[in-house]
Amino acid sequence: MTTNRHARLDRASYKRNDKIMDRIIEKKKGLALAFTSKALPWWLGGFIAVFILWLILRDDATTLRVNADMITVSDVTSGEFNDYIRISGQVHPMTTVQLSPRESGIVEEIVMEEGSTVKEGDVIIRLSNDDLDLEILNSEANLAEKENALRNTMIQMEQDKMQLSLTTLELQTEVKRKGRTLESQKRLYEEGLIGKEEYLRSEEEYALFCKKLEVTLARSAQDSIYRNVQIEQMKESLENMRANMRRIRGRKENLNVKAPIDGVLGLLDVVLGQSIGNGSKIGQINATGTYKIEAQIDEHYIDRVTAGLEAKFERQNEIFNAVIRKVYPEVRDGKFKAEFRFSGDQPANIRTGQTYYLNLQLGHAQSAILIPRGTFYQKTGGKWIYVVDPDGNKAVKREIRIGRQNPQYYEVLEGLEPGEKVITSGYDNFGDNEVLIF
Repeated sequence: MTTNRHARLDRASYKRNDKIMDRIIEKKKGLALAFTSKALPWWLGGFIAVFILWLILRDDATTLRVNADMITVSDVTSGEFNDYIRISGQVHPMTTVQLSPRESGIVEEIVMEEGSTVKEGDVIIRLSNDDLDLEILNSEANLAEKENALRNTMIQMEQDKMQLSLTTLELQTEVKRKGRTLESQKRLYEEGLIGKEEYLRSEEEYALFCKKLEVTLARSAQDSIYRNVQIEQMKESLENMRANMRRIRGRKENLNVKAPIDGVLGLLDVVLGQSIGNGSKIGQINATGTYKIEAQIDEHYIDRVTAGLEAKFERQNEIFNAVIRKVYPEVRDGKFKAEFRFSGDQPANIRTGQTYYLNLQLGHAQSAILIPRGTFYQKTGGKWIYVVDPDGNKAVKREIRIGRQNPQYYEVLEGLEPGEKVITSGYDNFGDNEVLIF
């Protein structure tokens, strides 16, 4: 019975399956078609297309969240750019004379103190020099010795001159005598009263004394010339010694260091007992009345700063004008020096060493796009800046070009428009992020 039962079940199951196989399968339509296995490639292709589009359109900018209270936002404006720079300068006298002793010595007395008003010729310090005193004594002794030698020589020459004159007189007298004797001997010889030998001897003696007189006269004339030349030379030598003596005594006077001009003793670097060499700088005299301003300017402006440029500064609630009188070409430690003279009135109670802050005008005012100066420039060098979106929620990095600058503004040449807002505070904490989220 069990076998028959299983056989009936199998026949029933076969009949049901046969009915199912005879049923017609309907095709899926509409939304159901999107979930079939045939739609799988389309889903894959769409996904790839969307991914590619996302890669193309996505924003690669790196972002950083910042505290809006910690930054400074400034407006981009349009206005006149005043091309000037602000510099500091110190007041110096227009004329300064170095104070130096002409003789070395030891400081014995300080007559004038630093800051004293002096007149030309006033003694400022007194020096002592024992070597100079000894040199003066030696020179005086040499001068006295030379004077004695000259006097003795002149006395000897005068005696020789007198002796030669006496010898000349004696020879002249002797020639006259011999002449008379010869005349007498000639008459006697002609009359035959004396021999020829005696006559000839008398003639030879006369000729000898005439020759002696001639030689003596020539010697007298030559000695006179030689004597005059020698005396002139000795007098000249003596005068030179006297002049040298005066110079040495003048050196003694140089131990008193005096003011070369009227002015104020601006510096005096000496102490009592100090040994000072001749020509060494011990102080300076500042001429009063006219002053100049010396300023150190950044080498960035060396091509634009020339003589004749004008500057202004405020002192005691008044505006004063100055003009560049000289520009020094040397650059030291990244700066060069320029001198200003006052154009018009000088400030009251002006003093050497005072510091003035000048606005040096480099060019005429021109219309330009402006942004306030800020520490952002140290990071960007004026090549880019963060520009705030109109909604004020973020700031985006943008390339710009900055031209001239003054103590208040930068001149923008490219990249910004009036009405925009930019971050002008420091960028040190922003890294390389291109977008800042407030």
